[in-house]
Amino acid sequence: MKEYYHLKETIVSIHADDASHVKAAKEAIGFHRSLLEDYIRRDPYFQITLEPHSCSEDSPEVVRRMTDASSTMGLGPMSAVAGTIASLAVEAMVEAGASFALVDNGGDIAYITDRQIVVGIYAGESAVKDIGFVLEPIDNVAGICTSSGTVGPSISFGMADAAVVFSENVSLADAAATALSNATDTGKEAVEKAFKVVDGIEGINGAFVIQGDYVGMWGNLPRLNKTRVDYDCITKG
Repeated sequence: MKEYYHLKETIVSIHADDASHVKAAKEAIGFHRSLLEDYIRRDPYFQITLEPHSCSEDSPEVVRRMTDASSTMGLGPMSAVAGTIASLAVEAMVEAGASFALVDNGGDIAYITDRQIVVGIYAGESAVKDIGFVLEPIDNVAGICTSSGTVGPSISFGMADAAVVFSENVSLADAAATALSNATDTGKEAVEKAFKVVDGIEGINGAFVIQGDYVGMWGNLPRLNKTRVDYDCITKG
């Protein structure tokens, strides 16, 4: 089953086999969003800074994960918010008994799966269309996160149509996708240079960039297949 869920700025698609798992995801999203909102009220700079920010050891888990991942990539904490919320939701689904769970938070995806699944890549007006990654069964939560300088409302300083990062640390995948998108300029050479921002970062398995007619790949990536990417399936506000 698939359920679309909207809570304030959080807009997700929840994929599961059982309604109780969907419920667990929703409850986790509400719980961790509330903790994050309370923290931001005490530290408003946390929400607006584009540079690494510190937090105390007794900060909520959602805050600590965002802070750690974004600092690793040299960015502000909100660069990791979507992936972190998605990951915490999937972890709650696993605690509720799920062996298959996927939460797509605006292109930042956390998942665990007992079957092969295909995740399509949407790259806006790029000529590169209808491709997707074939994800094999995995027994731990992992992330595939996407950022773009040409698609969607997120802040980006680059020109990537899609910058995708794979990691078992979903918060890191989210922040790294933002950094990769920021680093991507136009043209083949610019795409090749962009991967310098993820090179050497522990925990990043692979990365993928679409910019115009150009495609770049780095690290260990899942198999890429032709697939139909239905625009109506994209989680968007």
